Amino acid sequence: MPPTAPLAPPTRIIVAGTSGSGKSTLARRIAEASGMPYVEIDALFHGHGWTPRPTFAADVDAFTRQPAWVTEWQYAAVQPMLAERADVMIWLDYPRSLVMTRVIRRTVGRRIRREELWNGNREAPLRAVFTDRDHIIRWAWRTHGDRAALVAEAARRNPGLAVVRLRRPHETERWLRATFAGHGT
Repeated sequence: MPPTAPLAPPTRIIVAGTSGSGKSTLARRIAEASGMPYVEIDALFHGHGWTPRPTFAADVDAFTRQPAWVTEWQYAAVQPMLAERADVMIWLDYPRSLVMTRVIRRTVGRRIRREELWNGNREAPLRAVFTDRDHIIRWAWRTHGDRAALVAEAARRNPGLAVVRLRRPHETERWLRATFAGHGT
C-alpha cells in the first residue's frame, strides 16, 4: 500500500467565537504559520466615529474571492458569505470566565493606553460599561451563549464547511501545531 500524503491545510479560514475569545489573535497566528493573507474584519467594518463603512460588504466580497485568506467570522451582514466561501471554521468555544477575563483585560489596557483601534477609533471611557448596553464587555457577556446556534446554522447551510470546535487554549495550540506543521511554522 503506498504511503498516504499528508492532508493540505485549509486555505480559506474563518475564526468564530464571541468578543474576547481570541479570534483576531488566532487568525493572525494562522496567517503567520501558513503564509496566507489575514484581513482584520473589524478594520473593514468600523469607519471613523465607530460608524459602519459603506464599502464593508463589497470589501469582504473582494477579499473572499481570493484563493486563500484568514479572517474572523462576525457581522451578520457578511457571516453567510464568509461561511459559504470558507473551507473551515475554527470555533473558539471557550468558557465564559476565560472570555470575560480576556475581554476585560484587553478593554482596560486599550483604554489606559488610549490605543487607536480602527480608523481613528478608541475604546470608550470605562464608565460606559454601565451605560452602554452594547459596550464590548457587556456584549461579550450577552452573546457568549449565542455562538453555538450560529455555528450550527452555518454548518447546516454549508455542508462543505468543516467546523473545528476548540474549548480550551491548549486545544487551540495543539490544532495550530498539527495543522500547519511543516507549512511555514
